[in-house]
Amino acid sequence: MKERASVCPVPEEQQPVNEYQELKESWLFNWVTLNLPQYLKKLIWVWLISWVISGPVAGASFPPGKDPLHFFIAAGGGSLLLLILVWLRLYLGWVYVRSRLLSTEVFYEETGWYDGQIWKKTPEILTKDRLIVDYQIKPILQRLRRTFYAFSLVITLGFILWMIL
Repeated sequence: MKERASVCPVPEEQQPVNEYQELKESWLFNWVTLNLPQYLKKLIWVWLISWVISGPVAGASFPPGKDPLHFFIAAGGGSLLLLILVWLRLYLGWVYVRSRLLSTEVFYEETGWYDGQIWKKTPEILTKDRLIVDYQIKPILQRLRRTFYAFSLVITLGFILWMIL
């Protein structure tokens, strides 16, 4: 990124394109960039691990031996809460980077919170940043939205099943 360094006064780690790169390479946020089976596998693992907490809580209210369907729905729904929190963290992180890339100005701090500055992006940098949004981040956000719709569907079906039982 030497080209940016000569034009851009923003510290390397605060430049939107570098924030995007860092997010894309980070442990949690790169889940959404994986192919679909690997992405779903990660989400299923989070859901299964959260059963460690939700299973005993649901079992206290609905003993699995006496009421297995209510137990399964309650524990599954409870474990979905942690999964939704993970999803929310992913979504908010990607939306933040998208807004930094789309913005015509970059707020940055040189040495601390007390000396914030604003730098106006050059047209070339703004164009590059918007291309990253269009071709890299929009598909990620679409996947996250579809994941949210799937969560909503599962919750709705669980609620309907609960009411029927």
